[in-house]
Amino acid sequence: MQDLIEYIAKSLASKPEEVKVTSEVEDERLILRLEVAEEDKGKIIGRQGRVAQAMRTLLRVAAVKDGTRAVLEII
Repeated sequence: MQDLIEYIAKSLASKPEEVKVTSEVEDERLILRLEVAEEDKGKIIGRQGRVAQAMRTLLRVAAVKDGTRAVLEII
């Protein structure tokens, strides 16, 4: 799941080398934190948050296949 988010973010970012995804487990759910360059945040979030929402949807689908819950935070 972490690889999926990293791949999507690197594809969208102007500075893919600054994309960093970290994960931790908290309250039986996986929390993925996506860090990007300041100028790439707009591209990652998208207009009215549509790109971020699409990434969260894909993450949820992948998590359900694994039998877990996952959350994406964009930092």
